[in-house]
Amino acid sequence: MASGPNTAGNEILWRPDAGRIERALLSRFVRALDLPYAPADDYAGLHRWSLAEVERFWRAVWSFCTVQGEPGDCAVEGWPDFQRTRFFPGGRLNFAANLLERRGEPAIIAAAEDRPPREIGREQLRRDALAFAGWLRAQGVGPGDRVAALLPNVPETVIAMLGASAIGAVFASASPDFGEQGVVDRFGPIEPAVLLVADGYRYKGRLIDIRAKAEAVARRLPGLRRVVGIDFAGLGLPAGALPWDEAIATPAPDFQYPQLPFDHPLYIVFSSGTTGPPKCIVHRAGGVLLQHLKEQQLHCDIRPGDRVLYFTTCGWMMWNWLVSALASAATIVLYDGAPAWPGPGRLFELAESVGLSFFGTSAKFIDSLRKQAYRPADHHELATIRTLASTGSPLLPESFDYVYEAVGRDLLLASISGGTDLLGCFVGANPCGPGRRGEIQAPMLGMAVEVWNEAGQRVRETRGELVCTRPFPSVPLGFWQDAGGRRFRAAYFERFPGVWAHGDFAVETRHGGFRILGRSDAVLNPGGVRIGTAEIYRQVETLDEVIEAVAVGQERDGDQRVLLFVVLRPGCELDEALRARIRRRIRDGASPRHVPARILAVSDIPRTRSGKLAELAVRDVVHGREPGNLEALANPEALADFRDRPELAD
Repeated sequence: MASGPNTAGNEILWRPDAGRIERALLSRFVRALDLPYAPADDYAGLHRWSLAEVERFWRAVWSFCTVQGEPGDCAVEGWPDFQRTRFFPGGRLNFAANLLERRGEPAIIAAAEDRPPREIGREQLRRDALAFAGWLRAQGVGPGDRVAALLPNVPETVIAMLGASAIGAVFASASPDFGEQGVVDRFGPIEPAVLLVADGYRYKGRLIDIRAKAEAVARRLPGLRRVVGIDFAGLGLPAGALPWDEAIATPAPDFQYPQLPFDHPLYIVFSSGTTGPPKCIVHRAGGVLLQHLKEQQLHCDIRPGDRVLYFTTCGWMMWNWLVSALASAATIVLYDGAPAWPGPGRLFELAESVGLSFFGTSAKFIDSLRKQAYRPADHHELATIRTLASTGSPLLPESFDYVYEAVGRDLLLASISGGTDLLGCFVGANPCGPGRRGEIQAPMLGMAVEVWNEAGQRVRETRGELVCTRPFPSVPLGFWQDAGGRRFRAAYFERFPGVWAHGDFAVETRHGGFRILGRSDAVLNPGGVRIGTAEIYRQVETLDEVIEAVAVGQERDGDQRVLLFVVLRPGCELDEALRARIRRRIRDGASPRHVPARILAVSDIPRTRSGKLAELAVRDVVHGREPGNLEALANPEALADFRDRPELAD
């Protein structure tokens, strides 16, 4: 039995017992390599070794995690230059085969707020995925073609992804709560050959019909060949959509998985759209698979037969992460709908009924339960949960206390942090080490993570920029339609040349752990959901009354709320009717998550001398800080309108 929270003031809240350390996959990994670094006592040494012996480390991950494929003669070339490094340059594999050709039942348990869990076995998953792969080939879809999905978090989404990746097509997904323009901004540039859509979905007991939106999106996608419809909500298919059952009607029993290069494109995921339409980030199959296997097996201790849930939509990178657990012979648990509907215990009811081993959620969800004083352990038997993971935004120290007091004493609370940009984690869990209040335990193996000051110097116990100084397998292939890679390099390597700057403020602690303090750029992050300001502006500025707008995040109680400041046309008043119209326009055109908590009028908005909105300067003033570089502003006097606003104190 591991020790529970220490109420005597010691900052260590949890420590694994000897049996748990012995059984951990990370310990087995170390023993298999006969390394002198005990992950319970010298994780720092193990981490240093993973960077110093980079070729041996990643080849060992390939072998230990039983990647199906051929690694080739070389594990790393061009190290350590980000622009030149390639992992497994001669390696070949098929991503879908690694997820489909595993044992263990069932493959998927799927639930929703309005329906009980249903199971899908491995054989059915394989049959349906390969049938869809055959159907795609019959439509002329091949390696490199794009398949896009506007779907809820249901098994059909997983099956569609596996079918697409089985033939080397590239998969992209978006959550059905995005507005029409938000979906077109994502799918339009990548020109999918096939679009999968649902008729609707349920959220907080409401049925949301998206058929008209799906039809409008399809009309706006150039090069689209077919639309496949899934009757998820019982409303009937969108016009012109082929029924899903027809697309998977023909089995493909003799399907041969093509063995594709390690760097073959697998996913396109989307940035938040801070300075314009979302960037389309292209991720490589081998890099994603290797990174996820390492994170899930070595850091999260996910084993064959485990039941793994991460509460997510198909528009968040944690959906991609969750699905990869199939490659560890685990059962993935899908949930679609509101996580606390009809009551706060909904997900814990599911966890108890299916015997969850790994429960992943957001910091915002944990904090909301804490504020409601809801104690899951008083209502549910949760002893099967070994790991509770949190990501999306910083987890408050008080929420660490809450988990150990109200959820379970003998579990690893794994606060993890990374991003869509790498489709993985920079910092996260060490299942053999102590868990400290308010801290992420450690840098992930193979990830050269540091915190730097403005001068590019490493700092500890001081706030700075989270950076990664060495390449890793899931560095994106680049951005879609970014010839020469100029925008890609500017996004990550402009701040510190040759070093990945992630855009997070962080502190590296004296224990070797990390605290993430929030975004250092203008991306909004309410409730752990990253939101691009440009997506808000595109909706607001369609209103005749609004000349321009600026949106920033205001930190409150460990979370963030969105503030929208608008400049109105002369004679217009920001009354409640106009506020309601603004919110409705944002909700319909972007998503409910984009709707600001406060809408305030200002006379002017500060801009840089090149004409860009000075979002970071506004954010500093809202938080009572002086902007760092007023000389860069063309109209610094405009900041006066944002200072000491009483509306921001409540």
